[in-house]
Amino acid sequence: MTPIEKTERRITEFLEICRRQGVKATYQRTEILRELAGSDEHPDAQTILARVRQRIPVISADTIYRTLRLLEDQGVIARVSSMRDRARFDANTDRHHHFVCTKCGMIGDFYSNAMDRLTVPKEVSKIGSVEGVCVELRGICRKCKQKASKTKGCTGEKP
Repeated sequence: MTPIEKTERRITEFLEICRRQGVKATYQRTEILRELAGSDEHPDAQTILARVRQRIPVISADTIYRTLRLLEDQGVIARVSSMRDRARFDANTDRHHHFVCTKCGMIGDFYSNAMDRLTVPKEVSKIGSVEGVCVELRGICRKCKQKASKTKGCTGEKP
């Protein structure tokens, strides 16, 4: 499935959820989801606002935040944890996991059958009931590693 087909599939699912739940599928809400669904960057609300404003200049930050909350409540998007202070969002609701770069904050999706089959420890039942599992791996992304190796190799000293 192409990225455009995935985006359109998510929009169609959103419209169906809205119809079933009696929620208005406004143009603004659809465009916010379209922006998020068309990105694999896991953008934060301010990034989504800036990008949607290119198409809808009068859209407010409040509309973005309320829509993101609505989309999250409806299960259309998920909030992704980040080492940074801003919430990031993901329109990919397929079962998947995340790699988070501890240097730049990049969040990348990956799929793993082995991690999908992780057994939830019995001790968790004392805390609550598990409704889903999303594994988050933290480390340094390829780009940050490349930057670091270039910096180390460029000391300016003669051998």
